[in-house]
Amino acid sequence: MMAFEQLPKKDWYSILGADPSADVSDLKQKYQKLILMYHPDKQSTDVPAGTVEECIQKFIEVDQAWKILGNEETKKEYDLQRHEDELRNLGPVDAQVYLEEMSWNKDDHSFFLSCRCGGKYSVSKDEAEEVNLISCDTCSLIIELLHYG
Repeated sequence: MMAFEQLPKKDWYSILGADPSADVSDLKQKYQKLILMYHPDKQSTDVPAGTVEECIQKFIEVDQAWKILGNEETKKEYDLQRHEDELRNLGPVDAQVYLEEMSWNKDDHSFFLSCRCGGKYSVSKDEAEEVNLISCDTCSLIIELLHYG
């Protein structure tokens, strides 16, 4: 189970003010800037209590975002989940296909399946373990990848 599945759906990249294509050093820079800005010890004593609470909440969110995006494994899981959520929002699943029904391309070590539009669905051997939805490289159709067992 992914570490962030228990948390409400949040865009951890936007919390850090970062683009999803940002590298870890850029994410770290943004995290460090924000964590200092919202740190409870850095808040002035003459601001209203509500503002202090907002800063603490923002501090906690920034810290959570870094815990997910600053770790290579949890970032990869989060990115895959974001990608699947984006695919689900594009439209309904066109078909359910077992990985074993797909063809193997030994040149680039990936599984592929022809789409009815003439394009193809493809997934690398490593990704096949982790992804559930695959989009066609030409049209907007999506298939759900199933595994036996």
